[in-house]
Amino acid sequence: MTPELANPSGYAEVIGDPIDQSLSPIIHGFWLDQLGIAARYQRLQLGRAGLPDYLASRRSDPDWRGANVTMPLKLDAVALADEATDRAIAAGAANVLMIRDERLVAANTDVGAIALLLGRLGEAGSSLASIILLGNGGAARAALVALKLLGLSQVRIQARDLATAMKLSVEFGLDVAPAPLTAPIVSDGLINATPLGMAGRDCLNCDLSQMGKGGFVFDMVTSATDTPLIAAARERGLAVVTGIDMLVEQAASSFKLFFGIDAPRDRDPELWQKLRS
Repeated sequence: MTPELANPSGYAEVIGDPIDQSLSPIIHGFWLDQLGIAARYQRLQLGRAGLPDYLASRRSDPDWRGANVTMPLKLDAVALADEATDRAIAAGAANVLMIRDERLVAANTDVGAIALLLGRLGEAGSSLASIILLGNGGAARAALVALKLLGLSQVRIQARDLATAMKLSVEFGLDVAPAPLTAPIVSDGLINATPLGMAGRDCLNCDLSQMGKGGFVFDMVTSATDTPLIAAARERGLAVVTGIDMLVEQAASSFKLFFGIDAPRDRDPELWQKLRS
C-alpha cells in the first residue's frame, strides 16, 4: 500500500485535540529535511465534531498524503474510513488515515510499534510474565492487539470504566479480571495507555513499590522530559519505554505510508537530540 513519491510538494499532518504538544512535526520534518524532500508535515487542532468535514475536504485535495490521528479521534477514524487495515480493525482504532485508490483507508502503526518495543524489552531480559494495562481507549486497544500478537494474556486492565474493561478482557481473551484504575500496581510490567502524567494531569499510578526489579514501565505519554511515571520507574530500577520511543517507531511506519520512502533511521541520534532539546 506504499505510494510512489510522485508529488514532493504534498503534505501530511497530525490531527487531534489537544495538538500543540505533538512532537510529530519535529520528527517528520527532520526526516524530510534529511532526505531532501520538499514536502511538509503540519499539525491541526481538530475535535470529533469537525472530523467529517475535515475528511471531506482532504479527500479532494491531491496534495494531501494523509494524517496521523491522536486523541480523541482514533475510534472515529475507523468508523468514518471507507476501509481499514487488519490491525486497525482488530484495535477498533486508527492512528493513520490516507487515500489509496480513491478510498479513505484507516491504518494502525501503533500496534507494530508497541509489539516491537515490548519484544525488545523481552530480549533485554525484562519479565513479560504479568502486565497491567492502564486505560481502555484507542491506545489501550492497540496495546491489547500487540500483546495478543506476542502471545501475552496475563494482562489486567485497570480503568475507570470497569464495564468496558471487562468487555475488552473478554474480547482479547485475557486471563486476569480487570480492576479499578487506582488499584495497586502489582505486576512485572506496566503499560500506561491513558493521558495521565501529561502536563496538567496527575499521575495516579506512580507507586511502583510492589513491582519486581526485573520489570518494566511503558508510558505512552509523549514528553520531552521524563513523565512522573517514568521518573518513578527509573528510581525503582525498572526498564523503561517512553512515549517518544513509541512515537518515533510508529512515525517511521507512518512516514513510509505518507511519503513512499523509508525514514532515515541512521540519523536517530540527531533526531533524539532535537526531541529532547
